[in-house]
Amino acid sequence: MNAISGKIGFVGIGAMGTPMAANLAKAGYKLVIYDIDATRTTAFASAHEVEVAPSLAELGKQCGTVITMLPDDKAVCKALCGETNNFQNCAVANLKVGSTVIDMSSSSPVSTRELGRLFAARGVKFIDAPVSGGVKRAVTAELAIMVGGDGAVLEACRPLFEKLGNQIFHAGPLGAGHAIKALNNYVSAAGLVAACEAVIVGQRFGLDPNVIVDVLNASSGMNNTTKIKMKQFMLSGAFNAGFTTGLMAKDLRTALEVAREVHGPSGLAQHCVEIWNEAESALGPAADHTAIYKFLERAE
Repeated sequence: MNAISGKIGFVGIGAMGTPMAANLAKAGYKLVIYDIDATRTTAFASAHEVEVAPSLAELGKQCGTVITMLPDDKAVCKALCGETNNFQNCAVANLKVGSTVIDMSSSSPVSTRELGRLFAARGVKFIDAPVSGGVKRAVTAELAIMVGGDGAVLEACRPLFEKLGNQIFHAGPLGAGHAIKALNNYVSAAGLVAACEAVIVGQRFGLDPNVIVDVLNASSGMNNTTKIKMKQFMLSGAFNAGFTTGLMAKDLRTALEVAREVHGPSGLAQHCVEIWNEAESALGPAADHTAIYKFLERAE
């Protein structure tokens, strides 16, 4: 299968989409961008040589490849398929047979497989390719990209993915990328809560929280939160790691959905979802996910 060529539609110029689209533009790809917030596309177009689509339908008409980087599967379905999957006023409405859609959002794998069936009926190729690494690694093009779908489509897209990340995995069939992304975020979120609880309890016992983190990082309790979040974003009071509480809670609900779909063990996942749902309600979905430290500090 030939590599991706022609114009690429990029839907979603948000916190992650902005640096990702920027890296593609810098690499010489011809982008047509769209976001429901026109101020984002205007700002992006002033800094990069791209076209701004007046509508999703027009974006699909111009492009042979469409990338989505949106908050959740509901937004993805609406952007690609329109309201109630009616293929009106959406990106796929005008896509030609043989075109490729790449969902790089953190979506539900169940929804992804349903979209795959709809697109196959229209002769459109579809893969899921969510990312991990946050805004910092999106800027430096060092994201981990986990791909679900046909291996031949992945290989056609690989040169594009290599402009966005430095670790590209074929996770399995369609939906596998979204499944493993949700499970990864579950492990990350559970470890984050554990680290916060340990530091808060240790501090109440009279320990220096910075020493607690240093010991954890030199011991078996080390995890992503202790290494790159606790001092930098929590103990500092910055709470600006760049990923929201609402998105983390959503990803955890997706992980629990996957566990239940396959009748897998989910006791800890269920409890973790409850904690993050409560934090989302208390802090607001737009709060940085590291602000859960403040939420857990209030616990008796």
